[in-house]
Amino acid sequence: MIAPEFLAPFQMGVLFLLIVVALTVFATEALSIELTALSVIAVLIVVFYFFPVIGPDGEDKLDLRRLFSGFSNPALIAVLALLVLGEGLTRTGVLDDAANSVIQFTRQNRAFAIALMLVVVVAFSAVLNNIPVVVLFVPIMQTLTRRFRQSPSRYLMLLSFASVLGGMTTLIGSSTNLLVSLELADLGERPFGFFDFTIPGLVLAGSGLLYLFFVAPRLLPDRAPLGSMAEEHSRHFIAQISVTQGSRLVGLTPVGGIFPDLKDITVQMIQRGERALVPPFEDGVLRVGDLLVVVATRQALAELAKGEPELLHPEFMADAFRGTADNGDNENDEQGTRWTVGGQIQAEVMVRPESEFAGRTLEEIGFHYRHHCIVLGIERRSRMLRERITRIPLKDGDVLLIQGQPEDVDRLRGERNVVLMEWSRQPLVTPQHRRNAALIFLAVIAASATGALPIALAAFCGATVMIAINILPLGDALKVLDRKIVLTIAMALALGAAMQETGGAALLARLLIEALAGASPGQILSAFFLLLALLSNVLSTKATAVLFTPIAVDLAHVLEVPVEPFAVAVIFASNCSFASPIGYQTNLVVMTPGNYRFMDFVRVGTPLILLVWIVFTLFAPWYYGLPL
Repeated sequence: MIAPEFLAPFQMGVLFLLIVVALTVFATEALSIELTALSVIAVLIVVFYFFPVIGPDGEDKLDLRRLFSGFSNPALIAVLALLVLGEGLTRTGVLDDAANSVIQFTRQNRAFAIALMLVVVVAFSAVLNNIPVVVLFVPIMQTLTRRFRQSPSRYLMLLSFASVLGGMTTLIGSSTNLLVSLELADLGERPFGFFDFTIPGLVLAGSGLLYLFFVAPRLLPDRAPLGSMAEEHSRHFIAQISVTQGSRLVGLTPVGGIFPDLKDITVQMIQRGERALVPPFEDGVLRVGDLLVVVATRQALAELAKGEPELLHPEFMADAFRGTADNGDNENDEQGTRWTVGGQIQAEVMVRPESEFAGRTLEEIGFHYRHHCIVLGIERRSRMLRERITRIPLKDGDVLLIQGQPEDVDRLRGERNVVLMEWSRQPLVTPQHRRNAALIFLAVIAASATGALPIALAAFCGATVMIAINILPLGDALKVLDRKIVLTIAMALALGAAMQETGGAALLARLLIEALAGASPGQILSAFFLLLALLSNVLSTKATAVLFTPIAVDLAHVLEVPVEPFAVAVIFASNCSFASPIGYQTNLVVMTPGNYRFMDFVRVGTPLILLVWIVFTLFAPWYYGLPL
């Protein structure tokens, strides 16, 4: 019988009580995740400071350094750095082409697109680290859901779970797999080969994929991101687009007065020389030199500008600005080209009540000359106008979408005629930013996938370079660093250390064996799998694997059966961190962009754990020849 050394029974009891209380608070959401995690860490520190766990060598096993080590853990650094990288990719639109390719390949079939994404994630995760795979596909999935007008919260969690399932199929699919294999070698057992557990892994992954595709989206919430999208789609700007030589707009043909290729953009009028074409646009095939008066969301205009920035070139303002610029010093404006240099930002300003701008057009105001910013669009909630924006008299409450150098936009704070909306500032993406962001991310993926650099080091360096070359401003990068992730990872690592050093994990294994005395090896294997699968949602996957690999070996020896099925159970069960955001790092990666709560993981992840357990229970004893 396995007889673990119980170093600290009192501390162990306090620890179990703390875990039960913490899980209850998480589940009921009586307190925020951040406050709960912080409170758990504080209680652990106080308990083990006054009641230390002293090892055989007289060393304090759970001192402050050990309990606080989660805040400097490479896993935490990796997750935070990857969030910064993902934000940089999203901002620059690097993955828009990938999303468009998926949409075109699947012929705009949403179900087919989602299924393809999940299968690709499983395949990639079989040979790559799960974290970069999820980080790579999160912005692609966000783009897909935006194109299909779906909430990201309905699908982002599926990426994390699919990557975990894919990681179960090969030796290098997860670092947990490698840890178990190395632990077996240290214990004198045969380590795993690359494909030793691929067949049972594929069986579990296939079953899990069916659940993720058909069931999980129905259980996931339709939360805030969709509301944000709806709000954004409800705000429309009147804007102007110039059809330039070589533009993809040349040759577009209207269908029933609508241009299907212009997503979320409605063409109100085509100015062709002295002619003004209106819907249904007879002879409306777009030509070079056409000027389109459109109604579009800010997001749609930004997407258009990412691919072809020259489309929003303000050539339609040239005459007005030439007249005002000739009357003053135009050195600072550099012939009206100051706005074309790098480092531009977009922002929104609102015309103040009783403003001098009210009743005057942009031509009459000379907005560009006065403020060195161009106006890309005008939002007027009362009604949509079919008029060039330079000829629209402004009204109190109109919102202007502007573009300019940061210092020029900042000076608008002192302008008494408009109010600068601080929240609306956003860097303007340039083609160079897109190329650099793509190269940085590919370098991070390559370095981590090949083992040239640890994922934490590669991601941290990549995020630093992104910030240094202003792909993502430092302030925006800091906003991505979610305190929820920091505190939950630190709490999980502290709990894992406490479970290990107090002997709590070993006690649970001993109780399991005693409870199943006289049961068949297949039944014990099934119960062992379920215990580890549940524990992996409280501890980290790696902690569960390291703690229970020796126990699995001893258990197999006691039952006089091969070690392999029990070692495989450790790998699969340790990876079953589906019911908690703190068990697996990829869950934390999707938690913030999906706006998930603790109970979302419980509701969707628990059935998946049970499904994987049932499939393993039915398949593994038959596959490994264990009596049921």
